[in-house]
Amino acid sequence: MKTRRLLSGTGTVLAILTFSTAYAEEGYDAPADWPSPMAEHNMAMALFDRLEYAVPDKGHEELVWDFQAWYGGDVNRVYLKSEGENVQGDGEDAEFESLELLYSRLIADFWELQGGIGYQGGVFSDDHAERTYGVIGLQGVMPYGIETDVALQVSDEGDVSASFEGEYDLRLTQRLYLQPRTEIAMAASEVEEFGVGEGLNSVRVGMRLGYEVSRRLAPYVGAYWEKRYGDTADLARASGDSSEDTAVVAGVRLMF
Repeated sequence: MKTRRLLSGTGTVLAILTFSTAYAEEGYDAPADWPSPMAEHNMAMALFDRLEYAVPDKGHEELVWDFQAWYGGDVNRVYLKSEGENVQGDGEDAEFESLELLYSRLIADFWELQGGIGYQGGVFSDDHAERTYGVIGLQGVMPYGIETDVALQVSDEGDVSASFEGEYDLRLTQRLYLQPRTEIAMAASEVEEFGVGEGLNSVRVGMRLGYEVSRRLAPYVGAYWEKRYGDTADLARASGDSSEDTAVVAGVRLMF
């Protein structure tokens, strides 16, 4: 069926080209207000890659989100990205771990160079320390379909940090998938109010089992393990937190 459709489509394209060539030879020109046949059309999409409830073995339960939306074409886009959490029972409001507005440009097949501004702090509150930062990043797909997001941030105080995120959808059936995920955070200097030490800050490794009810809706369950290192681990222990956590999660992936 796909082959017949392809051949049929090829024949249609050849007919159009022949028709256009004949018109060109006769001296006919397309009207000036006709759009280019290869015009780039703007589109929009919004995605909650993670909207989940996490139950750690230590500490408070958390509502976590990882959201991004974009508007634009195949080459140029504007992104709004947000990651954050609302720790249950700690008496504080939700926190943006990052809220970013980015310009993105396609620089190679499957790779976008992004840059813009970001904010870290409370969600409409002053319950958490706040800072703004500039960010430059690279988002794309590595070989074997590994979705990757690498970013370098420089805060308004001159603090430099970097992050890496990678995930991969291993298809078990047409609808059932297993998703391993890795997050790594680093910093060039210590920022005590954000619990960040110099060097390697943390590594988180997780696994989620999801089922696509549709391409736009996929509930999942999973678990993760996270460990903090060096000065970041010392700061966590000093504030009464653990330097190592595991948790089970349940959530949903939503696309609009």
